[in-house]
Amino acid sequence: MSGQSLTDRIAAAHHSMTGSAISKAVCKATTHEVSAPKKKHLDYLIHCTNELNVSIPHLADTLLERTATNSWIVVFKALITTHHLMMYGNERLMQYLASRNTLFNLNNFLDKAALQGYNMSTFIRRYSRYLNEKAMSYRLAAVDFTKMKRGADGVMRTMNTEKLIKTLPIIQTQLDALLDFQPNSNELTNGVINTAFMLLFKDSIRIFAAYNEGVINMLEKYFDMKKNQCKEALEIYKTFLNRMTKLSEFLKVAERVGIDQGDYLDLAQAPTSLLEALEQHLASLDGRKLKDLSTGTQYLLLPQISTYGSIIALV
Repeated sequence: MSGQSLTDRIAAAHHSMTGSAISKAVCKATTHEVSAPKKKHLDYLIHCTNELNVSIPHLADTLLERTATNSWIVVFKALITTHHLMMYGNERLMQYLASRNTLFNLNNFLDKAALQGYNMSTFIRRYSRYLNEKAMSYRLAAVDFTKMKRGADGVMRTMNTEKLIKTLPIIQTQLDALLDFQPNSNELTNGVINTAFMLLFKDSIRIFAAYNEGVINMLEKYFDMKKNQCKEALEIYKTFLNRMTKLSEFLKVAERVGIDQGDYLDLAQAPTSLLEALEQHLASLDGRKLKDLSTGTQYLLLPQISTYGSIIALV
């Protein structure tokens, strides 16, 4: 279906008559047109999040109501609009979404009636789970990982050991939800899913930036940690290596569909000697002995941590 449907026009006219500018903008951003929400409507809604006299609960509820329809196009565009506002709107919106007990309940969504309905419904279910996890991460960590200060004096690089070990698994869970979107390049077939994928691509870069910097900080602290902290840190690091592989696969899809990532990310595999040093140190704390790895080698590896970090650091 192309163009605004009769339902879209009637809904927009109704909101015009009732004087609800927010509802009208949400309606226009989530029409039945198989295309991305229009910039002018997204810009207006971003502006609304910055206005103190605008009810954030009303704005959020209006978006959530649009996901209660049966049309994959409307629901997908409501998710995209919400994601866009999470990224570029006032933090008040994210705070409100994170405070809700439930956000999107679309695990069973299926549009059987429309062209592409079955395929797109799969991605709607995955996308909604990611947005739920994005809000939950904010609720647990009180920070948006895509917006935190980066660099040597950034949040993740200066975080203490205890908080770091609690925070990194939250980042891992959010990144997992994002990577579970899992499209093939031949499934990015319309302007709606393409827009969602671009937003996810941008989030993946920013989340990984925080994740990467946190892991660098953790590795730098590793040899001074208590035994239980070392065990947790080692598992976090092993998970991190696995996520790097999954992220590489996700970025390959972006490359195939023409997204230029040259200015964003350069992934490089960590040297195996680094993992060996971490395992050897934990074994020594447990009174075990792995294959010989001298103390001298252990400390020679510490500069490699910084080098490794710079290799995969994001521009």
